[in-house]
Amino acid sequence: MDDNGDAPLVDALTSLHSLLLGAPRLEELLAKLADVAAKVVEPPASCGITTRYDGQPRTIVSSDARASVADEYQYSLGEGPCLEALQQGVVVDVADYSSERRWPRYGDLAREAGVKASIALPLIVDGRSIGAMNLYGYDRPDTFSAADRERAAAYAEQASTTLAFAAGAVRQSQLSEQLEQALASRSVIDQALGLLMGQQRCDARTAFQLLRKHSQNNNRKLRDVAGALIVRHTGRPPVDSRAFESVSSGEAPPGGDGEQGPSRDGDTRT
Repeated sequence: MDDNGDAPLVDALTSLHSLLLGAPRLEELLAKLADVAAKVVEPPASCGITTRYDGQPRTIVSSDARASVADEYQYSLGEGPCLEALQQGVVVDVADYSSERRWPRYGDLAREAGVKASIALPLIVDGRSIGAMNLYGYDRPDTFSAADRERAAAYAEQASTTLAFAAGAVRQSQLSEQLEQALASRSVIDQALGLLMGQQRCDARTAFQLLRKHSQNNNRKLRDVAGALIVRHTGRPPVDSRAFESVSSGEAPPGGDGEQGPSRDGDTRT
């Protein structure tokens, strides 16, 4: 390709790299991934990005509604170029839907939707297909030139890395959320144990055994039993573990204004 032919790809990769450096939200990153992909070819196409979710193909983002519709037709029928790209890890090119016969049912729907040509490119990470980038042309048959295909393939390679990054971010977010929930539960349980130790004049091990026994006898989660115990004996809900983090960082505890007065802390009864 000459310098002018490279311009759409250079612009696309520059735009994507700039976005990554800005530490975007996941939704913003995925939306940009599809929007930029649609502009890699000339004239711009519609783009849908397919990946597997719970074992089923799903469009996680698209540049417009037309791409989503074209993708969904394939999922519902179980046939089509994006599914072959996803499942077989190969580029699937359809130059002219008016003469396309590989997927009879999908071909009919694609023609009715105005699709003239398409190209589906696998998104490969560590030798495994994790998705497909689906470009749809609506202007004319043979929409995509050889230069378009080269640019799309180069962009798909970058998109694969970006999609893997996004998937890792989701897993990390889920892990962080689970950890935060675990820490919150631990904080509530510790507060309840402190109450029991004071009331029963016992050590932490004995207090925990009492709390666990009550949890098992009533078929309730340990955290819920601990929270109910705190409310019953103090008249207040458990202290959010984030309050301790806020205090240590000099911020106001969640739900408060940072001030302490008699109405909140003057009552020392247990």
